[in-house]
Amino acid sequence: MKKIALLMSGGIDSSYSAYLLKQKYDVCGIYLKLHNKEEKHKFFIDKCNIVAKNLDIDFKVIDLQKEFNEFVYRYFVDSYKNAQTPNPCAMCNPYIKFGLALEKALSFGCEYIASGHYARIKNINGVNYIQEAIDKTKDQSYFLFGISKEAKDKLIFPLGDKIKVDVKKEAFQAMTWFGELEDYKDSQEICFVEKDYIHTISNDVDVNISGILKDKDGNIVGEHKGYMHYTIGKRKGLNVRGSHTPSYVLDINASDNIVVIGTKEDLKKSQITAKILSLDNFIDGIYDIKIRYRSKSIKADIKIIDNKIIATPIDDIYGVANGQALVIYKDDIVLGGGFIESSI
Repeated sequence: MKKIALLMSGGIDSSYSAYLLKQKYDVCGIYLKLHNKEEKHKFFIDKCNIVAKNLDIDFKVIDLQKEFNEFVYRYFVDSYKNAQTPNPCAMCNPYIKFGLALEKALSFGCEYIASGHYARIKNINGVNYIQEAIDKTKDQSYFLFGISKEAKDKLIFPLGDKIKVDVKKEAFQAMTWFGELEDYKDSQEICFVEKDYIHTISNDVDVNISGILKDKDGNIVGEHKGYMHYTIGKRKGLNVRGSHTPSYVLDINASDNIVVIGTKEDLKKSQITAKILSLDNFIDGIYDIKIRYRSKSIKADIKIIDNKIIATPIDDIYGVANGQALVIYKDDIVLGGGFIESSI
């Protein structure tokens, strides 16, 4: 029986993944200690141990806090300091979960690695690609665009062809020892952010240095409470003098502590430039793109110039934030993508 590593969180998805994989593989569950919240780790490790004991699978805890802090957390804080909107999950997946953790799994003698992500793997002409999940409401392919070819060749997503509401029902029917549904909440979108991103980064940087609001013509129209409180497209919390129409954040100048505001129409962009993270053997053309997790895909003309993705949207696109991932799809297949550097 082939050996597979399963990234476990203690939640429903990864636990049911363990149950499903146990039917075909010798499963080694792995819990990754990433952030520094020890009480939280203990709670979820206890959950994982219950699953491992009842399913009779191996279980290991791997401490990657130092690496996570370097690759993901520092990037997260520095992005906001530099007036960018980070995507920590899109950084964690290629470098930590399916990078360093995969290396560890291989060293344990595992041939594959699995997780409870809602995504699929599809082989096209001998090449493995990330494919959207069947359940489009839970699809996580956007966050997986940067995973290496080597990792994709060893990846299995047991839940990719399932519907989330069915998974919950099936999990509790199959694992009667698992407890009550009310004991399990859906995972946090960002594992180390408990309240909001401002509360998290305020431990490392002063987020409350007030500055001025300007309109797009350079006129001073108010004051802001600290530029890191704002992201592109935000409209709440703007103290605009004498404004009778909704205002949106258009730009953030970190070095001068200035937030620029305007109308929704001012957020419209005609070209986006992103630095490639993962995109092999790509042919210029018309593709679908996503510029944030929950956004609908839109059509864009894509060209690669000097290792940059140059995307010219065919459909209207608004609120493009530097730092976010631009992911390229062909139908439901992820071709790759990069992180947004600028837009006009």
